[in-house]
Amino acid sequence: MEQFDFVLNQIKDWIWSAPLLFLLLGTGVYLTFLLKGVQFRYLGYALKQVVARQREDSKGDISHFEALMTSLAGAIGTGTIVGVATGITVGGLGAIFWMWVTALLSMATKYAESLLAVKYREQDKKGEMAGGPMQYISKGLGWKWMASLFAVLGVIGALTTGNLVQANSIADGINHVWKVDPLITGTILFFLIAAVVLGGVKTIGQVAGVLVPMMALLYIGAACYIIAVNFSYIPDAFMLIFHSAWNGQAATGGFLGSTMVMAIQMGVARSVFSNEAGLGISSIAAAAARTDSPARQGLITMTGALISTLIICTMTGLVLAVTRVMGATTEAGVPLSGASMAITAFNSHIYGGEYIVIIGLVLFAYTTILAWCYYGEKCCEYLFGSRFIIAYRLLFALVVIPGAALQMHTAWHFADISNGLMVIPNLIALIALSRVLVKETQTFLEDTENQKNAQVIVENSGTDDVSSVKPLPIGTDV
Repeated sequence: MEQFDFVLNQIKDWIWSAPLLFLLLGTGVYLTFLLKGVQFRYLGYALKQVVARQREDSKGDISHFEALMTSLAGAIGTGTIVGVATGITVGGLGAIFWMWVTALLSMATKYAESLLAVKYREQDKKGEMAGGPMQYISKGLGWKWMASLFAVLGVIGALTTGNLVQANSIADGINHVWKVDPLITGTILFFLIAAVVLGGVKTIGQVAGVLVPMMALLYIGAACYIIAVNFSYIPDAFMLIFHSAWNGQAATGGFLGSTMVMAIQMGVARSVFSNEAGLGISSIAAAAARTDSPARQGLITMTGALISTLIICTMTGLVLAVTRVMGATTEAGVPLSGASMAITAFNSHIYGGEYIVIIGLVLFAYTTILAWCYYGEKCCEYLFGSRFIIAYRLLFALVVIPGAALQMHTAWHFADISNGLMVIPNLIALIALSRVLVKETQTFLEDTENQKNAQVIVENSGTDDVSSVKPLPIGTDV
């Protein structure tokens, strides 16, 4: 098994080497400049749209909010807790800095993915919306072979990133606290997952809409308390984060040390894992949203990168930094990593903190499994048609049983490999469709600005009829 893990680790390191890191960061920079910093200029507007009332001409299966929560369910999983801890264990605290950089740039990438997913979506035989990288690669570019390649990778990614890692982390955390056999945990998970995924995207959206906000608020609240209690250590933590990002981090305790390259590699990889920008897979949820505009849904979906990485992952990283658990070992002398590191950090300052981490981990990972089942289902449907959907859902639910019993490192290697492979065709498609992105964005922003101008004129004129008012050109002083 150790030899197998070694081979997987070598493959993972080869995939996540300089070319892929450059492609991810480079695409984020390119789209940021191409779209004139849309993720910064329209972030406030995007956040308002998440809870805004939807227009009557909106089409789709689930609401804006449910689509975002489904996307966040796929993103806010073990990546925001276990992923950050394992990333810091390998890349040092400097990995957090590169997570921030990647997340800020990735918001433009996530916007682009979601816009294209809505623009090129289509209705399947069940009357549900089907969209995502498969559709915008095949319909937007005509590259059906690449669309099929992505769909195959999407199915593999769903079974690894969205299933094996999540089930493994749940089982590992529960075993750490309650000593429950992983196979028992996996069997229980099978029934809990099957009960929801057999209901399709609407059931998944409803469950995610309740569990994700509730658990995110509880986890953020607990993290904020620990950070506040250790407020005096925050400056030192930030200094170490910035210093380690450019210089690596020296060995301490059970931590073997890291280099700048390791910090960048783990920071980028964990950012992608936590917000899925670049993978393209979460745009499948965006395509199911009831919306009147591809760009509007793109703006809404890009806020997910802000929430999952810049807020929740940062909270986890700061808790690990200020509680100084990095490099600590168990009584047996084994270095803390993953769920055990996060549990130790929370437990050191909050009575019963381990239960907050475990409950958060279980609910986050559970909703992630649900969301990724839907992603994989749509990839499977693209390849084989709707007749295989029920069989796929049952297979997906069954995979959690062996997934719960896997070694943690093996599960994470599979996830990193499948994530890296999905990134390549997706980012190539985003760059190739950049003209479409610019045109759709300009059209939406012009229409939005005109509507605002028209509304101002209506309010000043004392009439309620917006349609009778001719909008002024953009930039006109009203």
